[in-house]
Amino acid sequence: MSAAELERRYRRLLAVHPWEHRRRYEEEMVAVLLADARPGQTRPGLRDTVDLVGAGLQARLRVGARGFTEPAWTDAAAVTGLLAALMLLAAAAKDLADRLVPNPDVLPYFQPIGADPVDWLRVAGWLAVAVAALTGLPRVAAGLAWAGVAAWGVLVGPGVLDQPGYAASTLPQLALALVAAAALTVPAAPRRAVTVLGARRLVVLALAPLAATAVFELSRLSGASTDLVGPVPVYVFYGMLEARSETLLWLYVAGLATAGLALLVSLATLAPPVRSRILVGLSPLAVLALVRDGMHTLPGSNVPFLPGEVALMILAPVAAFLAGAVLVRRREEMRRLAALGRAADREWPTD
Repeated sequence: MSAAELERRYRRLLAVHPWEHRRRYEEEMVAVLLADARPGQTRPGLRDTVDLVGAGLQARLRVGARGFTEPAWTDAAAVTGLLAALMLLAAAAKDLADRLVPNPDVLPYFQPIGADPVDWLRVAGWLAVAVAALTGLPRVAAGLAWAGVAAWGVLVGPGVLDQPGYAASTLPQLALALVAAAALTVPAAPRRAVTVLGARRLVVLALAPLAATAVFELSRLSGASTDLVGPVPVYVFYGMLEARSETLLWLYVAGLATAGLALLVSLATLAPPVRSRILVGLSPLAVLALVRDGMHTLPGSNVPFLPGEVALMILAPVAAFLAGAVLVRRREEMRRLAALGRAADREWPTD
């Protein structure tokens, strides 16, 4: 009875290993483990437990890593990395334009003091990342993207404690930079994003973020401000866009919607396996946005982060990506099995 109980518990530990590994080696491993067991032993020893669980987790990580080298994942990573770099370039260009082009309706006292070297470096850096990805230098693109992530840690990281509101306001760009760096690190053929997208989609991916930036800048320059001398009517759209006339405001909304729709349509017309993986790659951004909206430390405030908020900001995006990857794999596996079943039905002999 003790031998049967010990065997059952060993098999439970071996369940940590991938199914392919268990199919080949489970019986042999169980036989060796039972042969080495002490007389009357009913439970696996601590060393055996640690060894079996550790080896199983390592094997599962290796299998998972091989899955991310599939063509659909590499294609999606190439497109996602390029898209993230272009969006960061547009955001950097927007911040630079805010500092270089003053709003004529704002009093001089409230005008920006001008661009600093960091503003120019952000634009140049993400432009270099996009150019390197487009011209077939994936390692250079990935290295520059990781340098951008490191720059955030150097320039903004210390402010997490003394300026938490400012750090919270930069979290979307940090998350986008992490997505760009991680996606561009996935090994892919040179200029793979160009091949997957094609000329038309590539033009849309490049122009849509810049068009959105232009709309925001026009709204800023043509809108009104509380610093104006004299009352001026202001029309605002959810705090994002503003204009002095309702017609102009809706033109801005239409321009922004057109840029977003063009980008979505371009991505939606990609092959389904690539499209679904791009969504998985971008899912951490959506999750982080939801987490940030629920935090008590808002942009502009000096309320420190709670430990639970920090943990949630780190774990929730990672969990969203892993869950999305698992769902995509299971969905495709179910479709593959269903297709095999339909093929078998068609080949079944009829009387």
